[in-house]
Amino acid sequence: MSEQGSSPEIIPPAGREPVFLLPGAVTAMIGVLVAIHLASTLALNPDGMLQLMFWFAFQPLRIVAATADPMLGVPLLWTPFSHALLHGSWDHLVFNAVWFAIFATPVTRRYGSGAMLAIFMVSAAAGAAFFAATSLYAGAYLIGASGGVSGLTGAAVRFVFQPVIVAVDPETGRRVVVGRKLAGLREMWSDGRTRSFVLIWVALNAAVPLLPMFTGAEVAVAWQAHLGGFIAGILLVGLFERRS
Repeated sequence: MSEQGSSPEIIPPAGREPVFLLPGAVTAMIGVLVAIHLASTLALNPDGMLQLMFWFAFQPLRIVAATADPMLGVPLLWTPFSHALLHGSWDHLVFNAVWFAIFATPVTRRYGSGAMLAIFMVSAAAGAAFFAATSLYAGAYLIGASGGVSGLTGAAVRFVFQPVIVAVDPETGRRVVVGRKLAGLREMWSDGRTRSFVLIWVALNAAVPLLPMFTGAEVAVAWQAHLGGFIAGILLVGLFERRS
């Protein structure tokens, strides 16, 4: 006598684990930064590098020059953004890529790749504006992703230290974690960890101009871009918060 029973459940094999535990947009952006620097270092001679910096680095002196010849100011349409894609050395690139991975990841997972890239680019432009405000006649130029990454840092700091929000699923009645709240500006100041992070960040960058007094050497760190981007990220992130 045969016995009929239910068929055993077939469990599909688990998918492959991703090589990089990063959102795709974060990995892709790092790949773009690496590809640009690799191409520039391998394909361009010194004259070519000079032209690359002339057309795509952010140069505040163009603002002054444009008053005499408006054509000299045309690159100001894109260089507040394009400077964030250029780097002066591999050390510079690696530092910014690691920093980008750390802070772009939580912002991307919370808001998506479009919002992350928007915060990055607008913060880069805000950093360029702060840089211009303090070095208009210096003849210096700005390159590097640090202004944009500072913006992602400012965006992330508004929620990474906040308590987790728990809600009740209306269908199952189970309590589920829906994420962390976005702190308001007053809440940031009242939260000890957030306040400490912001104060340390600002203090470290504000101290950069004083380092030559102790080291005797100039420090090629665009602290203005860091501060400008950081403030922009703190203010921008609220525009992308989902209301639910």
